[in-house]
Amino acid sequence: MASPLTSMLRAAVVTWAALAASSSFAETVRIAVIDMLSGPFGAIGENGVRSLRAGADYHKATHPGSPHTLEIVSFDNKGSSQDSLQLLKTAIDQGIRYVYQSTSGSGVAAALIDAINKHNERNPGREVILFTGAADPTLTNQKCSYWLYTVDANVTMKSEAISAAVAADGNARRLYLINQNYSSGQQFARDVRDQLRRRKPAAEIAGDELVPIGQVKDFSPYAAKIKASGADTVVTFNFGPDLYLLVKAAHEAGLNVTFYTAFAQTQGVPTALGKDAAGRVKLLAYYHSNIKGFPGEEVVKSMKSRYNEDFIQMGTYSVIALLHEAFGKARSTQAATVARFLEGMKVQSLNGEVELRKADHQIQQTLFLANWAKVDGKEVRYDAEGTGYGWRTERTIEPYVAMQPTSCAMKRP
Repeated sequence: MASPLTSMLRAAVVTWAALAASSSFAETVRIAVIDMLSGPFGAIGENGVRSLRAGADYHKATHPGSPHTLEIVSFDNKGSSQDSLQLLKTAIDQGIRYVYQSTSGSGVAAALIDAINKHNERNPGREVILFTGAADPTLTNQKCSYWLYTVDANVTMKSEAISAAVAADGNARRLYLINQNYSSGQQFARDVRDQLRRRKPAAEIAGDELVPIGQVKDFSPYAAKIKASGADTVVTFNFGPDLYLLVKAAHEAGLNVTFYTAFAQTQGVPTALGKDAAGRVKLLAYYHSNIKGFPGEEVVKSMKSRYNEDFIQMGTYSVIALLHEAFGKARSTQAATVARFLEGMKVQSLNGEVELRKADHQIQQTLFLANWAKVDGKEVRYDAEGTGYGWRTERTIEPYVAMQPTSCAMKRP
């Protein structure tokens, strides 16, 4: 809780900043991306940077009345919390007041928001806001912060949706869980077990594995164990190399199983899927390029033409849309002022209306369960990684269905 003197100083600085901004309201606002831009998951981090830039350009083109320009400045944290804290200091020293982080995970997000909380308490008028795509539910429960906004569905929201789909799948009787050995992978495995015990008690868990994140180069032993178990369905929260190497090994082992995933869009996975996986790989996501009406197809095309990459991190556009809306309502780009308007804000993103829930700053949005399918020019217009196959929506999960309760006790300045 801020001291009375700190609160008075912050209020005075905020008032001055708002008055100053209203007299010349057109700025270049920088967003620091502090994320993993090298190493085994570096391609996903770089895709996030490029998605932010493409999304910012799209928003500027489609909202000509918005006066501000967003500039994306990237910093490679190499997946390290310690490096992230040093880079945060560098960004703050450069006058950057907005930070985005996702690929490097929930541990980095927790370290960043802890440092930002302390910085903001000590430096009224120089506040910083963190947007994250990290999925650990503790970030919007026990560790919730006024200065933190989560723009992806958390692990429990995703596991509930996947468990519901598995429960409804009459062919899913014997399941194999394989997940990365870090906080979100562990949480997902626990959640799925608990949820399936409630939703589908007759289902058998044939195996439950945690694999070292980013370290396994050959998943053929895991594929052999899955095959030997007699599992008909694999449920996994793996992403990046730990998913595409698993899929590749499963294909080489001749595994005839259905995969339920949350990250089958990430780099390399679609290529590993190929035509043989059609109809057998499910994706739970907040966006894919073939959702009804093809919203955001201009960004999809821009990412492909500029970077030869797929647009898979739509949460980056939500950040852009939310900031522009908040700047306009606040008549300021000063973070302490903007934060007051971000709470509870609703905007149109590329997957429909999204809301930053005031209670915990967890984004509430539509989720989609999609199936890997051949491009047909109708339901599947855009392929992934030039494979001729893409994602086709099987089920739409409305925000009120995906919503989960929160234990957040928000402390506001």
